[in-house]
Amino acid sequence: MGQTGLILVGGVVRPHGIRGEICIKSHADSPSLFGLVAALYLQDKGKPPIPHAVRSWREHKGMVLLTLDGVDDRDKAEALRGREVLVREADLPELDEGEHYLYQLMGCRVTLADGTDVGVLEHFFETGEQDTWVIINEAGTEIMLPAVPEFVLDVDLDAGVIVIDPPAGLLDLYLNPEPPRAKPARPERAKSGKRAKGS
Repeated sequence: MGQTGLILVGGVVRPHGIRGEICIKSHADSPSLFGLVAALYLQDKGKPPIPHAVRSWREHKGMVLLTLDGVDDRDKAEALRGREVLVREADLPELDEGEHYLYQLMGCRVTLADGTDVGVLEHFFETGEQDTWVIINEAGTEIMLPAVPEFVLDVDLDAGVIVIDPPAGLLDLYLNPEPPRAKPARPERAKSGKRAKGS
């Protein structure tokens, strides 16, 4: 979640163009969030977050392109690559019914549609164009679930429960991994004897 009161809402992927625009992978349901907050905070690992006023934003190929005050060329944008993007929790706009912020899901119990317990949603990470949830079961096993709508059936924040329908075989992959196959013994090579005379 970053510093107290700050919520992780995305990450800087790369610069875009030559005028300082940056490409953001957003964790927010609605990218319009980036046009509604007074400032974004960019944080490098282990360093304090730095506020930046948003000059403009737009959507582009599933990403969000931002122009920030003080970032006006490609070199300055490049220097922000890999930074976490945070906003103050108090600045988050109200969501419509049925929408949620990703940080609100952390710690929720995850179950299948029939009520079978899967584990607890502990954290997430970005993989390409989507997020991957990391669910930890009671045995401490990590289960990775692509967080796409067809696998997430229901989110009940009041009850703290998320209902999922994972792809066939995904849970078995983590819960019943195949034991490593024993390597077949290599046959011993016959020792070559002395060649017979005249051969």
